[in-house]
Amino acid sequence: MSRYPSRGRHGHVVDTLGTRIVTGRVPPGSPIDPVALEREFRVSRSVVRESLRVLTAKGLVDARPRLGTYVLAREEWVSLDPDVLRWRFSGPPDPGFLDELFEVRLIVEPMTTRLAALRRTPDDLAALGDALEAMRTARGDSPEAHVVADVAFHAALLAAAHNSLLDHLSPVVETGLQVRDAFVHDTLAHDAVGEHEAVLDAVAAADPARSEHAMRALLERSAADVDTAWAMREPHPDPT
Repeated sequence: MSRYPSRGRHGHVVDTLGTRIVTGRVPPGSPIDPVALEREFRVSRSVVRESLRVLTAKGLVDARPRLGTYVLAREEWVSLDPDVLRWRFSGPPDPGFLDELFEVRLIVEPMTTRLAALRRTPDDLAALGDALEAMRTARGDSPEAHVVADVAFHAALLAAAHNSLLDHLSPVVETGLQVRDAFVHDTLAHDAVGEHEAVLDAVAAADPARSEHAMRALLERSAADVDTAWAMREPHPDPT
């Protein structure tokens, strides 16, 4: 799975229409009029056709004889597609979906880290070290740079497991992490550099049990930060 580029005419139509569908502005069952899209976006028929083909591949729309093109139910969406994940969080944060993303990470990342401790190469360790240093540099200064470095660290960890099937989960983990980081860092000022350093130390020591334990500790901290961010965003009753 990969993200569809949002630049260009195709990308703009895909990104805009995908966002409308996933956020509920265009609900399931709604008809999609290609001619109206041509007029709205001032694009050619081929651009609309290609854009709908992309959204069809993501499970958002379908076309049937006599029915035309229409929006599919949420159950049909490719929920782990990076664009669908991103579009789901383009509106108000969804606590239930954040929980689901965390559960996926909890299933995947501890075992991935265990494998990384057994299979990492010098290049893998260098990539992890570079990402950790970037996280330190961004600490307390640039939340956006910290998110980029955090995603790079976890991507390098997945790569260090050297499992081609896990490689296909990388966009899912990375997108989930980006969403989580953007939500948390918008509310909290601290980071988790120490927890990431513990993961790297264990992987560098080729200790699979300690590596798995360190990743679970990092994820527990991540979940606690999300809970704190939610609590800070909840409206407090007016004491008057």
